[in-house]
This record gives sequence, C-alpha cells and structure tokens, in this order.
Amino acid sequence: MTATAEQIAALAEELVGILGDRGVTTELRGREKASVDGAKMSPILAEQLPLGLADIVAFPANAQQIAETVAAAVRHGVSVTPRGKGTGNYGQAIPMQGGLVLDMSKARAIVEVGDGYLTAEAGTPMVNIEQAARESGQQILMYPSTAQSSIGGFLSGGSGGTGSIKHGSNMSGDYVLALDVVYASPEASLVHVEGEAAQPYVHTYGTAGIIARATIALEPIQEWVGFYASFPTFENATSIIQQIGWLDPTPRLVSADLPTIANALPADTAIPKDRASLRAILDASTIEAATALVEAAGGRVEEVREGPQATVKISMLSYNHPIEWLQKSTDETYFHVEVSGSALVDKLDDLHQVYPGAMLHIEAQRDHPIGMLAAPYISPEAVYAGYDRLTALGVGFHSPHQWFVDHEVERTKALAASTDPDGLLNPGKIPTGSTVPTGTKWAGAKSA
Repeated sequence: MTATAEQIAALAEELVGILGDRGVTTELRGREKASVDGAKMSPILAEQLPLGLADIVAFPANAQQIAETVAAAVRHGVSVTPRGKGTGNYGQAIPMQGGLVLDMSKARAIVEVGDGYLTAEAGTPMVNIEQAARESGQQILMYPSTAQSSIGGFLSGGSGGTGSIKHGSNMSGDYVLALDVVYASPEASLVHVEGEAAQPYVHTYGTAGIIARATIALEPIQEWVGFYASFPTFENATSIIQQIGWLDPTPRLVSADLPTIANALPADTAIPKDRASLRAILDASTIEAATALVEAAGGRVEEVREGPQATVKISMLSYNHPIEWLQKSTDETYFHVEVSGSALVDKLDDLHQVYPGAMLHIEAQRDHPIGMLAAPYISPEAVYAGYDRLTALGVGFHSPHQWFVDHEVERTKALAASTDPDGLLNPGKIPTGSTVPTGTKWAGAKSA
C-alpha cells in the first residue's frame, strides 16, 4: 500500500521531533541514494531497476531511536524498509512500495564486549566489531566478504563469509546469541530475544521484525596471515582447495580463480598475470602445511602477509567480489549463479559447458566447495535454462536474481502475521505463489 503525500508529511514532522532536522530527509537526492543496493550486479535485476523509490529516509542514531522511528511510521500507516550499508546484492534494501527507508548506518555503537560475546547496534560495521573483539583478545566467528557492511545488514540479508569454513552460516544458531528487534506496532519498542527465539529474524530481511541491536558469539583470538599462491592451471588450484580448507586449525577463507578472473582483480604482485590464483586466510601455524600442498599440486607460494589489513584485503577478493571485478574489467555484461558441491572440482570441464564462456570462482567449505559461476549474459530465459543442466551434473545452485526471502519462508510468514499484521515491514520481500518468477527459488541446494 503506497502512502499518501499527507501521510509522508505528517510522518516527516513527527520524525524531526524524534531525530532532529538532520535525521530525516525527503529530498530527492537522498531518497534515490537510499533506494538502491548492490542488485545491479545481476543484469536480470538491473533490467528491472529502479524497483522502488523511498518517500522519506530516516537516520536513527541508536537502537532506541530505531524503535521510535518504526513506531511513528506505523502510526502513520507508512511502510518501513530497513537498510544497513546497502552492500547486499539482491535488492533486499530496495523500498518496493516507497514509504520510509530506515537507514541504520548511524546506529553504530559497540555496547559491550564480554567473555565470549559482543553486543553492537545494527549499523556497526563488521570491521569495527572485529577490531573491538581483537582488543579484548577475541575474534568474531565470521564476517561477510564486504567487511565494511553492518552487523544488522549481515544478519538480516547476508549468510556467510570469512569464517564459514569452520562456522557455517549466520543462520547456524551458534553465531547469534541474542537480538533486540522491533515489530510493526504503533507503540513499538525493543523486544529482546535470545537463543532459538532469535533465529527467525536472521536472513529474513526485516520482514518479521527489524534488528536494532545484536549480540554475537566470540572465540579466542588467532594469528591470521594472508597466503597467496599461483598455479599454471585452474585445475591445479581446485585439486587442493578443499585440502587447504581442511587444515587444522581451520582457515578462515580459501578462494581460487581462473587466470581470466585473476587478471581482472586489482593489480598485485602476489596475483601474477595469466596464472590461476589461490588466496587464503590461514592460521599462522599452518603455513608450512599449506605450502607443501601448493607445491605438490604444481603451484608456488607468491607471498605471505601479516596483519588484519592483509587478511581483510583477501576477504574483499572472495565470494561475489571477483565477479564484480570481472564485470568492471570489460564492456561485456556478465551474470553469475551461486553453485555448490564436489562436482565443482570433479566435473569442472562439464560445469564450464553449462553456459557459453562460463568461468568458475571457487571457495573451500566444510563439506564441499561452493562458488560463483559467471558467464556472458544473454537473457533471463538462458540463465534459467542452465539450472536443469546444473542439477543433472549434481551441482547445487541458488539464483541471485531475486529479492525474496528464501530461508524458512513459511516460518517467516507465520511470524510476520503477528509481528507485522498490516504488512508494513519491507513489503514485497516475502514470496507468494503469484510473485515468485520461474527459476528464482532455491533448487538443488545440496550437491549429489
């Protein structure tokens, strides 16, 4: 339901009283900036952008103001789309029906660091959280490849990243200890949920409750190093990517790319041109073992770099990022599909035949590798047609060309029925039978 000009004007007046003049904007430039995210990485989504334009943007400075802002929007019948740093790639933060964009990037206080836990407000960048944990002799279990993204955005719209080899996803139940969430109520306040009760708000895009503050688990600090290796062929690199991922202590990240993709990455002496690249964040005690694996596979170690900045740089070259660099390096338009399973190594040649010109970026994981399969873009129909071929190869896949909640959908619908009875929280993001396009759902998520 689209809000009227009168509703927006009344809400703006109330929010100025809560947040001050600089905490609210209805200027077109500010509304446009708050209405986009990384969805342009998908040419299928890019063809549909803009998918919505905010009528008003609010910038609460703390968790309490987040609750007060949501309450005001509900009283005026205005929908609320939560937003962190806008780094998501699936349109989660795009206001499909206009209304209010709740930009939480100013709510960035680290509230408490204790033994085994850290509490921070939703807008706090993950890199700041990692630094605070390190200062206490601890580390976070995992952070997204875009380390500057916010904790609220990562929990609401992200899933895994640096640390996933050991800890899986942020939906595993071990990552989130507690949340303070806000429901769509005219008297909205912070609702504290812990343990299992917190899980329904993770990776559900704020559709059943907006995360205003989060408590996540910490573990004892480790000495991490950035490890760079190169190989004459991609097959050399993929042959050992899982073995490196299984080193003990477990690496935080292991990524590899074809020479073509490696050539598109930012210039670095540790990523030589025309060679397959392998990059890892390793516990310092495993350097010797990783080196032996690389050399046995016909590769060479290019460099080992110390310090948090070195490891964050490698994180920024993982998951979707190599495909983004590929897109930037040429006038060619590329799409990608998220893929998983042992077939990424065992049937690499067949995988590269699924789409004309296909190229795989690969990541080590606990059970089997995952990756991004990129290829020159033709049409949505051609992209979707490849899904059956992936399934036939035993490749699990997930389409990134959609903006719908795809985790525990029925649970999310049931919860939202009570926490958001008027459908004001991030409307358009919970799928219905009539709104999910063909080929945009999870399929074959586990590899054979």
